[in-house]
Amino acid sequence: QVQLVESGGGLVQPGGSLRLSCAASGSISSINDMGWYRQAPGKERELVAGIKIDGTINYADSVKGRFTLSRGSARKLGDLQMNSLKPEDTAVYVCNAEIRTGIIIKNYWGKGTLVTVSS
Repeated sequence: QVQLVESGGGLVQPGGSLRLSCAASGSISSINDMGWYRQAPGKERELVAGIKIDGTINYADSVKGRFTLSRGSARKLGDLQMNSLKPEDTAVYVCNAEIRTGIIIKNYWGKGTLVTVSS
């Protein structure tokens, strides 16, 4: 069974930085698309940044120029470097990936890591 585990969340002051990581465990043949989503209290889940199998990276307009998604290697799916954090970035950040195991392709979600931006 494939599992995704996020790390790197925490409390940071406005203007600060955090780096989130997503690691995968289990039986993995290959990783297709992956991305980071976030969900703030009372709001819908939104895509923060995503990288496709061809290397194309997309960012939400609200994080462009501040966040950088880098694809990892092997089971480190991708780190999200978050700079110039704002209070409105406060949310649970969740890793998502489309993973192939043998001939089966499934979409997986982590449980999330909380990012709180506050003074």
